[in-house]
Amino acid sequence: MGSNKFSSNIPASLGNLKDVLSLDLSSNNMVGSLPLEIGNLKAATLIDLSMNQFSNGIPIEIGGLQNLVHLSLRHNKLQGSIPDSLSNMVGLEFLDLSHNNISGTIPMSLEKLQNMKYFNVSVNMLHGEIPSGGPFKNLSSQFFINNEALCGSSRLSVPPCPTSSKHRSNRKKLLVLFLMLGVALVFVPITLLFVWIRYRRDKKYPQQDDSLSISTRRRISYYELLQATDSLSESNLIGSGSFGSVYKGILRSGTAIAVKVFNLQLDMAFKSFNTECDVLRNLRHRNLIKVITSCSNIDFKALVLEYMPNGSLEKYLYSHNYFLDIKQRLSIIIDVACALEYLHHGCSSPIIHCDLKPSNV
Repeated sequence: MGSNKFSSNIPASLGNLKDVLSLDLSSNNMVGSLPLEIGNLKAATLIDLSMNQFSNGIPIEIGGLQNLVHLSLRHNKLQGSIPDSLSNMVGLEFLDLSHNNISGTIPMSLEKLQNMKYFNVSVNMLHGEIPSGGPFKNLSSQFFINNEALCGSSRLSVPPCPTSSKHRSNRKKLLVLFLMLGVALVFVPITLLFVWIRYRRDKKYPQQDDSLSISTRRRISYYELLQATDSLSESNLIGSGSFGSVYKGILRSGTAIAVKVFNLQLDMAFKSFNTECDVLRNLRHRNLIKVITSCSNIDFKALVLEYMPNGSLEKYLYSHNYFLDIKQRLSIIIDVACALEYLHHGCSSPIIHCDLKPSNV
């Protein structure tokens, strides 16, 4: 659709084209903001929106296009900064943001784009240090000309960055380091004390077997799981991991469940499913998600788990909409430590989690 006389904005419904491989709207007179829904074009390998009149910022959602190889936004009226999320586009080889009104600095995280061969930000309003690692080692100086105040290597025909700012940065890092050390000296002993108290309390009052009722232990058929998850609809997708995906579902009884579906196209998925079944069927601890049952046939293998409606710890740590005070944080630390203590010492055979992180708590 390039080189026409389109003069409207990009409709949000464009994001429904989830299988489109190439989107070319270059050399038109299109206006308005780039829609957030552009981040839904997961299959796209080329997007060219150059030579238009697009304004406002580059949406951070565009960083989710990990299959994208070619992205051109040159000759528009884009403003704001370069999103740090672009560093997630691991397949990107060509990125042209030249001839816009983009300000701020070039994110150092873009050094991770090892496949990038072309990066052009000339004729903008950028300032600060030009990254020097990764693909930036071989870029030409012409890709950075006519900006406000870029600095860095003399090879790129820009002035060197002031050393004073680096010294200030080092002083800030040292200050933060000392503050963190001070906090650790105060709270680590307190945390260890809480863990010890909880451990003694658990020894004194052994945990009751929190086994599931007979009704929740019943077998669940493949057909019931499809009904519960709306045929494994993407709208019910909670997350994905090394060997499969997890979907939210609602049984006919109204019970909310989480269904972990294994990707049987992976050779290790069969082994992973059998291993998890063997391990999880004997676990009973209040801080471990309960396994309700499993569903297995030749073409489908899934674990049915208790659904946790509050989401993961990652959401509470890295979202501006949630807050945890020090008492809540200590409680979470202690609960996680108790669960690990049970896995390491409370089972017939020690179990090592191997992937403990906020998104799994």
